[in-house]
Amino acid sequence: MPFNASAIALFSADVCEPRAVDKSPKPEQVETGAYWTQARDVESLREPLRQDRLTIIGHSAGTRLATSYAAQYPERVARLLLVTPPSTYLVDEPADAAELIGERSGDPMFDQAVAAFQGGADLSDETAFNARQQACAPMRYAAWTAAEQKHAQLGKFDLAAAQAFFSVQPPEDLAGRLAAVKAPTLVLGGAQDCLTGVRPVKAPARLFPNGDVVLIDQCGHCPRVERPAEFRWAADTFLGGHD
Repeated sequence: MPFNASAIALFSADVCEPRAVDKSPKPEQVETGAYWTQARDVESLREPLRQDRLTIIGHSAGTRLATSYAAQYPERVARLLLVTPPSTYLVDEPADAAELIGERSGDPMFDQAVAAFQGGADLSDETAFNARQQACAPMRYAAWTAAEQKHAQLGKFDLAAAQAFFSVQPPEDLAGRLAAVKAPTLVLGGAQDCLTGVRPVKAPARLFPNGDVVLIDQCGHCPRVERPAEFRWAADTFLGGHD
């Protein structure tokens, strides 16, 4: 997707490098790596770009940072695109992931991934943490073809960065603050997202005055990998590339 100078992509793990990830150095203070406080990092990019407002795009965990920036700097947001946002921290919406999982049960590879996911994260060391992520990988996608398998092998998760990312809780009124975000906001989800479910993904759209939802069928948690043409069309249409 072509981004102009005013667009900041906050994808979860495989596009940007927030604090403590890959070449980005670990913060001296853990709390500066939290998604709530990293919003300041995004704002620090805006002035050098000489932009009054930014288009913010976030995927999965990256939507927490995107939402945090929008809540703290609502007047600086031109458009907000949230892709498969895990949003139980924002909305009280009954989860439907179990229903979607039930529809796919019986596939040995998928069932093994669900069992690994339900077993909880292993935080003993980096190797164990990543091994569990790999074991859960088939659950993130609506299908487990060569494209999904290749994507699942890209990069690795940084345990220290993950722990820092969740080290600071956002303010209790975070959901209410989003009413001040007047920018057009699109929540883009997968209709077969077994990782987060569908209802909790769609629900955040109602927190924004100009929020909308698009669901891509036959798609799980990674739309741009699983259904690239549909993702590109929905994103480009929202961002102004199509009528």
